[in-house]
Amino acid sequence: MSTIDINCDMGESFGNFQVGNDALLLPQVTSANIACGFHGGDPYHIENTIDLALENGVAIGAHPSYPDLQGFGRRKMILKKEELQSIIKYQVAALKTLVESKGGKLQHVKPHGALYNSIANNIEEAQHVAEAVKSIAPKVYFMGLAGSHVEKVCQDFQMKFIAEAFIDRRYNEKGKLVSRGRKGSKIEVPEDAGQQILNMIQNQKVATVDGQFIAIHAQSFCIHGDNPNALEILLHLNKIFDKNGIQKQAFG
Repeated sequence: MSTIDINCDMGESFGNFQVGNDALLLPQVTSANIACGFHGGDPYHIENTIDLALENGVAIGAHPSYPDLQGFGRRKMILKKEELQSIIKYQVAALKTLVESKGGKLQHVKPHGALYNSIANNIEEAQHVAEAVKSIAPKVYFMGLAGSHVEKVCQDFQMKFIAEAFIDRRYNEKGKLVSRGRKGSKIEVPEDAGQQILNMIQNQKVATVDGQFIAIHAQSFCIHGDNPNALEILLHLNKIFDKNGIQKQAFG
C-alpha cells in the first residue's frame, strides 16, 4: 500500500467573510497550510483553524504571501529583498508561535499564490524566501512546486524540500500552473480531479491543458480550500484511494 500526503490551504476567512469550510475539510486531509493574515485570515480564524487541525491530527504549515489582502495574494508584487524577507519572517513567526503555544509543532512552510508561482520562476526571489524561512524555522519542510528550481535552492540552504503537485489545477507543457485567468485552469469536477491525482501517483505523469503528458514527481498533493467543490472532490478521492490501495498520511 502506498501512502500520500493531501494538503489544503486553510484559515483564509476573515471578519465576516468566509473562505472555504475548514471544519468540514480538515478531517479529509493530512496537512493544512494555514494563512498568516496577509492574503487571508485574521487572528481569530487563524487560531480557530490551528485548533481544528490539532484536534484532527493534521500536520500544520504556515502559508505566507505577499501583503495583498485585497487581491487574495494572487497579484505579483515587486519588493526589495529586505522588505520581502521581513514580510515572510513576520508571518512564519506568528504562525509558528501560535501553533507552539497550543503544544503543536510547525511542520512546513508553503508560500501562497503569486509568491508561490513567482519563486518557481525567479531563483533569486526563491533564495530570499528560503533564507527568511530558515532564519525563523530552520527545521521545517519547505513545500514548493514539483520540478522547479525551488528544490535546488532548498538543498543549497540545507532545508528539507517537499515537492508538491495540484489536484485541482491544470498544468502547461513546462510543468507550471496555468494562469487562473485562462479558461479551464481549475478542476472542479471530482472525477476529473480523481483522474489527475491517480495518474500522478501511479504513473508520475500529468496531462497538460493542451492534452500532452509530462513527467511529475510529487510527495504532497494540494487541493484549494476555496474550491467550491473541495469537499466533494476529497470524498470522491477517498473512494479512489480505497479502491487502489492508497493511504493518506502526512509527510515527515
